[in-house]
Amino acid sequence: MPLQNRVDPTGDICAVSSRGLFMGNRGRLHDPQTKLLLKRRWALKAWIICLTQFKGRERKLMGESYTELFFLDEVTALAAGHRPCFECRRKAAKAYQAAWQKAAQLCELPKVATMDAQLHKERLDGREKQKHQLAKNALPDGAIIEHDGTHYALKSSALLLWNFDGYKAANIAFDDLPEKLTCLTPPATLDVLTGGYIPDWHPSADL
Repeated sequence: MPLQNRVDPTGDICAVSSRGLFMGNRGRLHDPQTKLLLKRRWALKAWIICLTQFKGRERKLMGESYTELFFLDEVTALAAGHRPCFECRRKAAKAYQAAWQKAAQLCELPKVATMDAQLHKERLDGREKQKHQLAKNALPDGAIIEHDGTHYALKSSALLLWNFDGYKAANIAFDDLPEKLTCLTPPATLDVLTGGYIPDWHPSADL
């Protein structure tokens, strides 16, 4: 049985065998003895996106430390409410921070705690992911939407059907979608994407 540690664009943590390009954490969410998740789905406001390999470090999955979570790609992790790690992905984290500053028209770079607090406010409403309506023409590349119970990512004005194994061509055109769409990617991260941040996509997105 696969461990319950794969994250979908809504932020739900699922037990599937598919692997992902990135790891991340929200603190320890599991029982180290049973390797099963507890009821809580976050223990920290800092939800980060990490490399799966960094400086030769080795970890025991679901050990005594934080719960290792895995994402198909960075686009998925951003939709789930995570942001790049300032240790193992410092270049990406600095680019994300700079794009945040540009989008918010700030005089200086935002503090990490400020970004985490804003993302935390946007991504959670009790135990359910916040979803928000957005005009279709306001969606940047890298946004993930939900339509008729299905998740789609937007890339180069085309829709990609999301699943744990990768992306496939969508059976609906972007132009055929309603003018108002349900978006999963938090508003602050949408602004970051609009501000020029380019996330890492799974290779299957190159259709």
